[in-house]
Amino acid sequence: MNGEDFLLNALNKRREQHAFRQLRLPGRMADFCSNDYLGLARSERVQEAALTISRQLAQVHGSGGSRLLAGNYALVEEAEQILAAFHAAPAGLIYNSGYDANLGLFSCVPQKGDTIIYDQLIHASIRDGIRLSPAQAFSFLHNDPDDLRKKLNNAAGRIFVAVESVYSMDGDMAPLEAIARLCEEREALLIVDEAHATGVVGAKGEGLVQALQLTGKCFARVHTFGKAVGCHGAIILGSGALRDYLINFSRSFIYTTALPPHAVAVIMASYDIFPEMHAERAHLARLIGQFRAGIAPERRLDSETPIQVVMTPGNEQAREMASKLQEKGLDVRPILHPTVPRGQERLRVVLHSFNAETDVERLLQTVNI
Repeated sequence: MNGEDFLLNALNKRREQHAFRQLRLPGRMADFCSNDYLGLARSERVQEAALTISRQLAQVHGSGGSRLLAGNYALVEEAEQILAAFHAAPAGLIYNSGYDANLGLFSCVPQKGDTIIYDQLIHASIRDGIRLSPAQAFSFLHNDPDDLRKKLNNAAGRIFVAVESVYSMDGDMAPLEAIARLCEEREALLIVDEAHATGVVGAKGEGLVQALQLTGKCFARVHTFGKAVGCHGAIILGSGALRDYLINFSRSFIYTTALPPHAVAVIMASYDIFPEMHAERAHLARLIGQFRAGIAPERRLDSETPIQVVMTPGNEQAREMASKLQEKGLDVRPILHPTVPRGQERLRVVLHSFNAETDVERLLQTVNI
């Protein structure tokens, strides 16, 4: 018997469901799939600014270890202070990725006897952190404060409520003001993942929490850098006590080699640039309006963010439509079951400040055939 039979069986089942995933190299198509909302991942200005910072460092290629051993350095602590100030938080702790941040936060902060209540569409990194937590956990209906209230009334112990400000598959925003009020009434601790809001939501891209003036209502916020910020890593924002606690108990922070100084230099360079990208955010808003006006309401989801959705039920149908768009030089990717529930397969169209209105029009014409 082949020791890999169980792997091959699982892969064959994925192929039969038209859900087999493969890695692809980027081509020269118009980008409608990356999370590089402001084009900062390809920005020469960011690159030059980061190199200027890096040249001042004695060591630029590696950190040398975890931050509790040899991997801590002045630049990363300076970056944490600058980012915490920008996001109006007392303190922050940088992680190697958004996945690491959510895994580390949810796995170590809620304790046995506590309750985590999370939006049913919450990101996989948060779900995985919850799985590692000794706390009990329940979901509430997506963006439904009434259902959240019911779950809060039945919760025991210390209560944590986990939401995203912008949801990565639907592109819609959480009703944060209502959720924050409920958390305050029940003395629940609100945690907001701002991954897809950072850089694009708010006058300076500060995120939805600050745009709604809710910073004082949050126990913790997670801002990741792999989307509009155009680089890599994440920061957990909260109190000084939370920062110290994570340094002592968060395994995904303790047991990993720290980001190298150059990576932190890129984060700092991007944060120096994106708050002033008002014209780019305004152009992005125009493209969002153009796209929403060009798709029948029953075929799209209600999103006013760069993440737009064309519902295309069925894995095979979604793949076929994505292929047609790619043949026309438009890089749109299908989102298939099991990433989304069966029957909710879709095209995930991501708009960027560097996209042209003519390309958006070509996309709309193809989808509407």
